[in-house]
Amino acid sequence: MLLDPQARALMDLVAARGVPPTHLLTPEEARRFFRERRFFTQPDPPAVSLVQELVASGPQGDIPLCLIRPAGVAPEAVLPVLVYYHGGGWTIGDRDTHDTLCRQLANGAGCAVVSVDYRLGPEHRFPAAVDDTLAATRWVHAHAGELALDVTRLAIGGDSAGGNLAAVVALAARDAGDLPIAFQLLVYPATDMRAVAPSHTSCAQGYMLTADSIAYYRGHYMPDPGQWSDWRASPLLREDLQDLPPALVLTAGFDPLRDEGRQYADRLSAAGNRVQYLCFERQIHGFITMGRVLDEANTAVDLCAGVLRRALNA
Repeated sequence: MLLDPQARALMDLVAARGVPPTHLLTPEEARRFFRERRFFTQPDPPAVSLVQELVASGPQGDIPLCLIRPAGVAPEAVLPVLVYYHGGGWTIGDRDTHDTLCRQLANGAGCAVVSVDYRLGPEHRFPAAVDDTLAATRWVHAHAGELALDVTRLAIGGDSAGGNLAAVVALAARDAGDLPIAFQLLVYPATDMRAVAPSHTSCAQGYMLTADSIAYYRGHYMPDPGQWSDWRASPLLREDLQDLPPALVLTAGFDPLRDEGRQYADRLSAAGNRVQYLCFERQIHGFITMGRVLDEANTAVDLCAGVLRRALNA
């Protein structure tokens, strides 16, 4: 399989400009690089009808949220909602780095999107991100009426580390039995902290996300190897995967996380859940936010939005 020529051109440009590898940066530097480079790779944020900052109560304090309502809907219209957890290795990323994607999904799916600014490592280590995303989702559920959201059509989703968190929230919600979730959108999710799937070897170097950067992120979020098998870190290792919400699992062919994403989709299916799986074979990790330079990113966004629209009857 050949790498998408646009992805190859992007990687060549990154190398030509001497952009330092993430694992050689401090977390503060890595966060700044991630925020700044979005202007080069991401499309302009589309217009929406509302962007509203909110605050949820969390176990260790306030959790910033951002509510986005799609363009062309009345303020009083009750909408289905996607609660979205951004990627960034539990170490970088925020609502701004994923604002364009959340707006695209809102407009394309005809639903509201609430993005969650959960706590990051190394300042806040595992399970801080899990605690925040679960608390934020419960808060959205509890306040759906005042936000004109349909609590019976609540989906969760995320990319990379955010996909990991979405899978974990779905499991925790099922176990508790008091947080109904209609759908889960898992975009190249991390599902096994042990990083032992074959793609971690075949795609270890040369495709943006490397074995070095994976170790960097994991070290900031979960430096204790004894925690890697905790299902809240590695949902693939959870024995019971029955009775979970329908899912779309999307992976990329030149991504170290490719195989563990496929493995999770297969295990969800084997447990009797409704699952759609698709691999963008020519793409790299992180591609879905890069629609300014990668045409297939826009295709992936449209696909995710369409599946969400159907799943939520938006």
